[in-house]
Amino acid sequence: MPKTLNSNNPKISNHSKIISVILENMPKEAEVTRIEFEGPRLAIYVKNLNLLVEQSHLVTDIVNLIHKRIVIRSDPSIRKAEKKAEEIISKFMPTDAVITSINFDPSLGEVIIEAKKPGLAIGKDGLILQEVTKATGWRPRVLRAQPLPSKIIATMRHMTYTESEERSRILREVGERIFRPTLSKVNNIRITPLGGSREVGRSCIMIEANESTVLLDCGINPGSQDPNRAYPRLDLDEFNIEKLDAVIISHSHLDHCGLVPFLYKYGFDGPVYCSEPTSVLMTLLQLDYLDVASREGGYAPFDQKNVREVVMHTIPLKYNVVTDVAPDMKLTLHNAGHILGSSIIHLHIGEGLHNIVYTSDYKFGRTMLLEPASLIFPRVETLITECTYGGPKDLMPNRTNAESKLVTTVNEAFKRGGKVLIPMPAVGRSQEIMMVLDNHMKNGTMMEAPIYIDGMISEATAIHTAFPEYLSREIRDKILHQDVNPFQSDYFVNVNHPSEREEIVGGGSSVILATSGMLEGGPAVQYLRQIGTDERNTLIFVSYQIDGTLGSRIRNGIRDITLFGPNGKAEAVKLKINTESLEGFSGHSDRNQIIEFVRKISSRPSRVITNHGEQRKCDHIAGGISALFNIETIAPENLETIRLR
Repeated sequence: MPKTLNSNNPKISNHSKIISVILENMPKEAEVTRIEFEGPRLAIYVKNLNLLVEQSHLVTDIVNLIHKRIVIRSDPSIRKAEKKAEEIISKFMPTDAVITSINFDPSLGEVIIEAKKPGLAIGKDGLILQEVTKATGWRPRVLRAQPLPSKIIATMRHMTYTESEERSRILREVGERIFRPTLSKVNNIRITPLGGSREVGRSCIMIEANESTVLLDCGINPGSQDPNRAYPRLDLDEFNIEKLDAVIISHSHLDHCGLVPFLYKYGFDGPVYCSEPTSVLMTLLQLDYLDVASREGGYAPFDQKNVREVVMHTIPLKYNVVTDVAPDMKLTLHNAGHILGSSIIHLHIGEGLHNIVYTSDYKFGRTMLLEPASLIFPRVETLITECTYGGPKDLMPNRTNAESKLVTTVNEAFKRGGKVLIPMPAVGRSQEIMMVLDNHMKNGTMMEAPIYIDGMISEATAIHTAFPEYLSREIRDKILHQDVNPFQSDYFVNVNHPSEREEIVGGGSSVILATSGMLEGGPAVQYLRQIGTDERNTLIFVSYQIDGTLGSRIRNGIRDITLFGPNGKAEAVKLKINTESLEGFSGHSDRNQIIEFVRKISSRPSRVITNHGEQRKCDHIAGGISALFNIETIAPENLETIRLR
């Protein structure tokens, strides 16, 4: 019978009490060598190999006592050398499993096995993995081999492998901070927008409890060169980076994660929490941001070293897993339906005192790529919702009409002998539009032509294939069960080098998908410079254009623009290209979907806060929610602190 945790002695720290209970309930034959913090978990190191295999009942009992996540790991002294362990694993693995790689993570005592048929590698009831554990002392984790290889995933794995000691230090110190003793119960909760309120861009919200502080997102505004409007207001007196417990990132778009490396430049040493796909996509886009700034002479507030720090400090989480992030805060991520890995953030503060749900960017509707946003939460007192499309006329056409308009627009350009340029964010809309174009060319409704894919889109697409469990049921089924990759097609042509662009521009009709989506740098701008003066061609916007960006100005009718040529000199360009803005492909909820989300959310909030929208849209949707549901609804200014408790 497990012993109970005596929490009545105030002289015993949280740490000491937890360790004591674990040791009291671990069998002696486990041969526990040490117990260490591993971020939000506790890792128990043992020498008994059988315990590594047969631990489920024991783990459950201890978790029920301490209410913390634990994992049992092998003591390094009983692990076989990596080369020998790899030889043993190779002998255990069936040939039909098709093992593509075996990588070790010494900081966790895990071996990551990638296989084209992971079920065969796991074996019936996990028997093969149990044998691997007993024979090597390493805990095996089987992943499905990526249909498309990702350079950034390989780089990140190599980084954490070569820096395993640093990674262990970071996780240990994160855990010590999470489980530090508290002086008082939570009775004071405040929220302060540092960016993203009554505007789109530089999203960042500071949440403060008695003894804890976290940031929800930390992005940039790509449409502004003014530091006071381009970055979150981290100069606020109340913001103290030394007291910051954690940063929680909702998704990988730069207006939500673009300034995270800056925090490490100025001394932050704490964790970043996000979903598994976001951890990879965030790194990809932060590095691309630096690359574009370097090539085009722009300013970047951080460097590659700071991005590396983000990678080392990031703790990826799965959806629906409750995780301690501070002594008085628990975090759960839920699907937001916006892009791959996008998350609605649920914070549980205190012992049932207050629950905050932060939607960030979300799509409360099904798309070809993703399932609709989740709306099931155990409790919600404060809901923070985006309202990018919260205006009274922000009603998107249905998907059938949107695709029909896209087909018509592309066909008309092709009939003129022209090309179609679609500037795209690398993540989300790109993969959606790729599948839409491919489907319509295959079924004959759209004229056939090459679809050129330029910029970071190809790498982002490879990352999508690495995380099929985060995609829509239909796509997930194709990848996992039908061995079909929906992101591959005879129509798709990857542009591997800038020198190939001249041939594309001088060739026949085609569709060009290129970054960036708002024409703020990247190959899309170079294509626009070359094909924008020909009236046979068409420029199509399918994603949101933040005020102040080149994309926004062109969509609003500006035709005389200045672009930089390959020699770095500014060139005056008079646009004659046809311009279309197609609604219906957005990864954001429109006004009706926002209203329906508030109506159907499983736990009715007592307060709603609107953000991530132009001022009039924040105000308008706030008024609508208040009138419809009789809920206090606020559209705060940046730096306006709201006391929730």
